[in-house]
Amino acid sequence: MDWTILWYVIAGILIVAGLIGSILPNLPGVPVMFGGMLLAAWAGHFQKIPLWVIVFLGVLAAFSIVFDFFSGTYGAKKSGASKAAVWGAFIGTIVGLFFGIPGIILGPFIGAVVGQLASGSAIDHAARVGVGTWIGLLIGTAIKLAVAFMMLGTFVLALVL
Repeated sequence: MDWTILWYVIAGILIVAGLIGSILPNLPGVPVMFGGMLLAAWAGHFQKIPLWVIVFLGVLAAFSIVFDFFSGTYGAKKSGASKAAVWGAFIGTIVGLFFGIPGIILGPFIGAVVGQLASGSAIDHAARVGVGTWIGLLIGTAIKLAVAFMMLGTFVLALVL
């Protein structure tokens, strides 16, 4: 039995799931995409997708992970967030996933505000921290999505050429 078709199907599923996951903050959508692209290249014995393309895609994926992680933290710290606010934003992001699009958008903000309030800050400072954290996460997600499309374009171009 030839398993090549199965590997390509799994690779395609991983690439699509990773692209969708790239929209959500703090989730590893880009690494999942990279895993699918690596699997597809491996299944094709690196004939259509050469190893240098995989290395380039891996560097892009690593950049995306680092930037996504630091963008939310940077936004929080730049607005004067406490450690409780950073943890609150993280927890809010995870909890927000269960509430669909509104939860994904509002979860990090609410978590950061609650965390900052729990550390004893005034409501106006907590609101600034929430907005700063949310803007940082939004910028990180935009960069992550841009990198995901760069990876997809590179991958498709390597397939076609």
